[in-house]
Amino acid sequence: MASLRGISLDEIVAHFQVFEDPRSSINRRHPLVSVVVIAVLAVLAGAAGPTVIAQWSGQRQDLLVTALGLTAGVPGKDVFRRVLMALKPTAFQECFAAWLGSLRAAAAEATGIDQPVLAIDGKTNRRSHDRKKALGALHSVIAWASDFGLTLGQGACAEKSNEITAIPELLRLIDTKGVIITIDAMGAQKVIAEEVIRGEADYVLTLKGNQETMHQAVIALFDGHLDGDAPAGELVTEERGHGPVEQRTYLQRPVPKDLPGKSQWKGLKSVGMVTSCCLRDGKESIEVRDYISSLAVDVKRFAHAVRSHWGIDNGCHWTLDLTFREDESRIREQSLRENFAWLNRLTLSLLKQHPSKASIAMKRRSCGWSDKFLMEVHTGIVP
Repeated sequence: MASLRGISLDEIVAHFQVFEDPRSSINRRHPLVSVVVIAVLAVLAGAAGPTVIAQWSGQRQDLLVTALGLTAGVPGKDVFRRVLMALKPTAFQECFAAWLGSLRAAAAEATGIDQPVLAIDGKTNRRSHDRKKALGALHSVIAWASDFGLTLGQGACAEKSNEITAIPELLRLIDTKGVIITIDAMGAQKVIAEEVIRGEADYVLTLKGNQETMHQAVIALFDGHLDGDAPAGELVTEERGHGPVEQRTYLQRPVPKDLPGKSQWKGLKSVGMVTSCCLRDGKESIEVRDYISSLAVDVKRFAHAVRSHWGIDNGCHWTLDLTFREDESRIREQSLRENFAWLNRLTLSLLKQHPSKASIAMKRRSCGWSDKFLMEVHTGIVP
């Protein structure tokens, strides 16, 4: 276990050097770094709240004392609760920025992807509300690097409609240089497009009724293509998941000079349309989505960005609800629930990076069964 001790301390302590402990120095027995590291390890192993973190750490006391050099033993549940309530969610995330940056760099090197897709989408923890305290359910916007399986940031907002103000704040928290930002129709806002370009990134934004004039103009452009009048990049794919074959047609073309409102959208270079056709139980369903983008016309890159955005549902949201049981969480203190939501996303990212072909659920069980596997996931060092 001695070799693991050095790895854990070197990996974690370096990223928390400048973080200010919000607790009083009086009777402070457990270093902040130790409390946070134990919380991460416990959530990897299946913990879903401060009480379970304390129970898990009590059962793993020998491991933790050896790996972290704990002179006062392992903390109790009140310590974990106080720390996770006292830490400001934004500052808490910033502690992990360097760690996530190193994971992102390693993933980029392993995949060879030089312009990853960063999907921005909202998620609600439905049972985190408290009517007695007039506290609505936690709704967060999440930045998910689909190509790497990494959550790079989250930002809480009061309700779904407030995503418009929460998204620019989230983008300022993370390094977006060189990525493609994808957002659904809620994020098709001029101020968001401007923030993306300011961060030296590109965007692919879904168009719907909230930008009605531009949306109708884009529809008319592609109607012209279908009539054979307007040239465009085109890509047709067929994909089979667990059900029937779905055919998708991707169209992209340069933005016309006379597109209504073009000058108000920073960096706007192209428009796109995706038509999905699926035959299920003898019935054909067709869905059409329209987009605006700062990308130059490259229909394969456009198609990859669109597909990667759809991946946030299965790769992130669905896993958090099914494996982490996040939608059932009854944590209702505001900072505590935000910080715990971040721990869930961080640990999901760590589990995604482990090379085992097992499911996320099985990896998480393995973290609870095997200290060796737990440390492999935590440090990223696999024999």
